[in-house]
Amino acid sequence: MPLDKSIKSVLIIGSGPIIIGQACEFDYSGTQAARSLTEEGIQVILINSNPATIMTDPMMADKVYLLPLNIESIEQIIAENNIDAVLPTMGGQTALNLCKEGDELGVWQKNNIRLIGVDIKAIDKAEDREKFRQWMIQMKIPVAPAKTANSFLEGKEFAQDIGFPLVIRPSFTLGGTGGSFVHTKDDLDEALNRGLTASPMHEVLVEKAMLGWKEFELELLRDDNNNVVIICTVENFDPMGVHTGDSITVAPAMTLSDTAFQLMRNTAIAMMRDLGNFAGGCNVQFALNPQTEELIAIEINPRVSRSSALASKATGYPIAKIAAKLAIGFTLDELKNQITQTTSAYFEPALDYVIVKIPRWNFDKFKGADDTLGLQMKSVGEVMAIGRSFAEAIQKACQSLENEAVGLGYYGKSLMYAEEVIEYLKVPKWDRIFRIKDALMMGVSVRRICESTGIDRWFIYQIQKICDCERELLKTTLETISPELLTKAKRLGFGDEQIARIMKDGSTDEDIYEKRKEFGITRVYKMVDTCSAEFEAKTPYFYSTFE
Repeated sequence: MPLDKSIKSVLIIGSGPIIIGQACEFDYSGTQAARSLTEEGIQVILINSNPATIMTDPMMADKVYLLPLNIESIEQIIAENNIDAVLPTMGGQTALNLCKEGDELGVWQKNNIRLIGVDIKAIDKAEDREKFRQWMIQMKIPVAPAKTANSFLEGKEFAQDIGFPLVIRPSFTLGGTGGSFVHTKDDLDEALNRGLTASPMHEVLVEKAMLGWKEFELELLRDDNNNVVIICTVENFDPMGVHTGDSITVAPAMTLSDTAFQLMRNTAIAMMRDLGNFAGGCNVQFALNPQTEELIAIEINPRVSRSSALASKATGYPIAKIAAKLAIGFTLDELKNQITQTTSAYFEPALDYVIVKIPRWNFDKFKGADDTLGLQMKSVGEVMAIGRSFAEAIQKACQSLENEAVGLGYYGKSLMYAEEVIEYLKVPKWDRIFRIKDALMMGVSVRRICESTGIDRWFIYQIQKICDCERELLKTTLETISPELLTKAKRLGFGDEQIARIMKDGSTDEDIYEKRKEFGITRVYKMVDTCSAEFEAKTPYFYSTFE
């Protein structure tokens, strides 16, 4: 189905201020969407209360309104412009909630404005916790035992029925706001009150906590013809219990068996096709029992998300750009792959590299803040690294964090004792990845670390490889280091400064660099081209590695 010619002007709703729990990833999607619609000759009107974004640059849209994200602002814009449609799927939960409020007040109907990309039924089905649960039960897709409560007493009653540990999830909130774990009866009252207050609907889901289960996220696109593609499968390094925005994530998924992956794929596609009136980008979250591979659906977001921004960068597939075109009537098979410019956009990217995202926290700026990670997102941004292996990518990501780490390690800082580290690892904190490495360097077993953290042993074995190489480097000097060991270290993501600090022979990063040149160990550049070099790429981007 080609472009809907009746759409001449579109209002894009942005995500608002950059606040903790919301971050700024939606700016990436909104900017792509504005450009995508402009390409088709559509007038783009944009509302976003945040001036510190690229999206609100006057070049990005025909008209930019820096106004509060509320119904009064929307009505003002409608009065000043002839708007045919509103696109709410680029501004996160903020935009969806505003869109729903506009519908309840009859703003869209009164002004003859269409919702494109998603309709209110699809938003309710996905974002209303009880409707989502009933929908999953109807589709015979397993969900965690749960009940929806609209009052404090109802919540208490349901908690007794389901049993502890529990998770309280408010409906229609962003970044896990108001969500919390309840391990004992004593914590229940405070958690229920917090959740009910945070939800604009005064509604919470009281759910059995799937602590220790693995968490996965699938990024999908769907068009009006029910074509669905899976753009990226993302695995959370941390198990269930840490908000995905606060978790280290890896793409493609590393520890899935083929049967579990196919089940997850088929379930996500079935959910997308049954969502209702929806065309665009969507993400589905699943929890997987590591022992039995039992799968449960956690949630579906009928919009581009912060994970979509990561998946776009990770695969080279411009999710928001294509999603905006799907919203105005195009189908996936009619659009071109933006990188090859010869093949169709109706394809699934192939990755011949590993992506690692590490969130960035600023707890040092907020004295007294609880630095334990949980259901409520606390990060203020993220870094992303590309490597040929998980070990290389995780080290490169750590080098980008700007927090005094040099790769995966704080060299020259005092360490805890082994027993202290094991206790420390039991509670998710921002520096857990560094403490896992400390524990391995102290000789703590992989099995014990897995038991303390719930992290899959495959990841711990990869960090063990980094530790083994570091032990070898500790025994050598600039004069005695072999080309084989230096090559191995570079392929595992060790930076020149990191190697110099480990060797402790007074050498500097410049000395290591010169030694590398002498051995002929230099960077090569590989392509991110969405299709693993199967087709010629016209606009790829590159990452450096040592091969």
